[in-house]
Amino acid sequence: MLVNKENLSLVFINLKTTFNKAFDAAPTQWDKTAMLVPSGSSQNNYDWLDRFPKMRKWIGDKVIRALTANQYTVVNDDWEATVGVRRNDIEDDNLGIYAPMAQDAGYSAKTLPDEIVSDLKNNAFVNKCYDGQYFYDTDHPVGDGNGNTVSVSNKGTAKLDSSTRAAATASYGAARTAIMNMTDNEGRKLGLVPNVLEVPPALEAVARIICEAPKLDDNGPNPFKGTATVLVNPRLSSATAWFLHCTDRPVKPYIYQQRKAPVFVQQINPEADDVFSRGEYKYGAEARAAGGYSFWQMSYGSDGSA
Repeated sequence: MLVNKENLSLVFINLKTTFNKAFDAAPTQWDKTAMLVPSGSSQNNYDWLDRFPKMRKWIGDKVIRALTANQYTVVNDDWEATVGVRRNDIEDDNLGIYAPMAQDAGYSAKTLPDEIVSDLKNNAFVNKCYDGQYFYDTDHPVGDGNGNTVSVSNKGTAKLDSSTRAAATASYGAARTAIMNMTDNEGRKLGLVPNVLEVPPALEAVARIICEAPKLDDNGPNPFKGTATVLVNPRLSSATAWFLHCTDRPVKPYIYQQRKAPVFVQQINPEADDVFSRGEYKYGAEARAAGGYSFWQMSYGSDGSA
């Protein structure tokens, strides 16, 4: 193939088409537990998370909930996936080898939110959220409505082990109760009902027994059947940690912050340094995004260490 401006444009139009088809077809699951928050600058401030939105009876003057001293900011990161296309391969019509690369770049771009949100979960026991505590912690400070502060836990250590089915269901039940007992800073129940049980592949079998089996044993029906959808996440790094989420509200427990959605980019200027020095054109994807923690009250995590 003659390497000229017209043919180069055709080559990269084909690669972009391949990229876009793979992008559109790639399955994702991040939005089952995270909310998309558009970003208009280099970072977003989430100090407002200190005020869980809940209506109250209007008696007298309105109660203005001021921000606390805590500050929670999520800074956007730059992301890229770049492939070099040799000029010799264009001249020799040897472009078939780049189609799988374009497909993989498209797949990777589409699943970037999955990677970011999963990384949040893998580090949720050691990363801090808006109140200065670890996202999954035993001592989140919450007001009781009487001027006092109490410690509330959304963290456990119980295993979800299929070899001890009774213990596993008891662990699930305790997590479910913990979320449903969450209150705001005035001591009022938030009315949260968990609906997603997220597990690594190693815990899929027991998770499906808890949430889908008609019976747990011969003693009667399963009281937890249908109480949550099982979400199996192969990106979870721990084989023992598991999570229970409340995701049926506009606000979800995790944040995917997007400054620039993934886009296909190309460098085909024949006068570029890479082309002159190495005989190489480039294409790939670019994005700007980050992840963060939302309301810890909407999620319960166990590291499965006990």
